[in-house]
Amino acid sequence: MDDIAPARPAGPTDISDDLVRREAKKAAVWLGVAALFALAVLLAQPIMVIIGGIVFAAMIDGGQRLIARVAPFLPRWLRITLVLLGALGFLVWLVTFAGGQIAAQAAEFPAVIQTQLERLALWAQSHGITMQNLDLQAIASQVLGSVGQVTRALGGIFGGFTTAFLIFILAIYFVLEPDLYRRGVAWMLPERSRAHFEGTAVRMGKSLRMLLFGRLIGMAVEGFATWGLLAWWGVPMAALLGLLTGLLAFLPNIGAPISGALMIMVGFSGGTEMGLFCIAVYVIVQTVDGNIIVPMVAKRTADLAPALVLGAQLMFGLLFGILGLMLADPIIAMLKIALERQAERNDANRVADQG
Repeated sequence: MDDIAPARPAGPTDISDDLVRREAKKAAVWLGVAALFALAVLLAQPIMVIIGGIVFAAMIDGGQRLIARVAPFLPRWLRITLVLLGALGFLVWLVTFAGGQIAAQAAEFPAVIQTQLERLALWAQSHGITMQNLDLQAIASQVLGSVGQVTRALGGIFGGFTTAFLIFILAIYFVLEPDLYRRGVAWMLPERSRAHFEGTAVRMGKSLRMLLFGRLIGMAVEGFATWGLLAWWGVPMAALLGLLTGLLAFLPNIGAPISGALMIMVGFSGGTEMGLFCIAVYVIVQTVDGNIIVPMVAKRTADLAPALVLGAQLMFGLLFGILGLMLADPIIAMLKIALERQAERNDANRVADQG
């Protein structure tokens, strides 16, 4: 009995109560989640670049799958090459045949907007609406940059080559060997969750392909239709307005009002009749896109509420800049699918437990 060491007294950091120990573990989990969130904010830019690579890879994969329906005998790498060459050819055409015209129109664009704002101010004053200390230059800046991230997106098309190049390279790696990266992520998960992750990843990929396919169709229809109709009527800067309309169509809810406002302001610079025609073009193009293209694609993609998408765009644009604004829609679609898959898994487990 003398050889038994006396019990060590409890120290101030020892937790003997089970309830306190459980609560401490919960607090540690929440602190870990907060730390991960802070780390995600610090690494926001590379994270958004990686997600951009995944989204762009889904777009390329969707293109090669379309080619496979027509020419299934072609190897996958060749179909991917054809998609990339097609995208490169479009960019070369845009720069070669329309680049000079669009650049010249872009140089005139701020002056046209400034003139229209001055006319709007005079019209308001003539109707008894007083505007004291009116700074037209500031108003022009607000109109052209009403959504700061959107205007930076238009400039970033030519200035953000580094980010675009990284997204492009990542997308090629992802689309060439998608199974390699999917298996790598699954390997890091518990074994019982790997099959669930595989199914979720497959469903996410399909939803992304359809979502982006519909977005590209909408961009092409809106851009070329706007360009053609405005050019037919002789509206100034028709090529630039068509390009802006097509690019901004990638941003649902936000892009259409901005492109429409710019189109109408330019239209009224040529007179009331031309302005009314621009309004009609905007209504027709948006009606066709909203009532034909969007419903056709939405049936086979994640059905996202417009208010949810708009709120996500505002938050992601504020937190992550232009990339967050552009990728808000695909990210929300993937999150929705992940939550739906988890709910299905929980229901299946509940049924199994009851059985």
